Amino acid sequence: MQITKKKRLESAGWRVGTIGEFLGLSREEARIVEMKLALSECLRRHRQARKLTQAALARKLGSSQSRVAKLESGARGVTLDLLFRALFAAGVTSAQIAREMRQKRRSAA
Repeated sequence: MQITKKKRLESAGWRVGTIGEFLGLSREEARIVEMKLALSECLRRHRQARKLTQAALARKLGSSQSRVAKLESGARGVTLDLLFRALFAAGVTSAQIAREMRQKRRSAA
């Protein structure tokens, strides 16, 4: 968030913080949520880059299109192992995942 916008909101009486603070998450829990969201975004980008539909990816996973949509949205209940399985099914390598996670961490810092 831009500093000017943050100051304007705070001067109007709004409290500005992180999602983790709002939800009362520990630092570790917040990092897991951030990781899941980063992996979800990665899945969507790579699926689209490979011109796969959600239904086509679902067939590769032995799952449903709605489950792929939930994976891509970072829906509650989506596990990290299922996200990784979907990424691998979409043709993403371990090295690509690691690179994206490093980039995400640098941009968050």
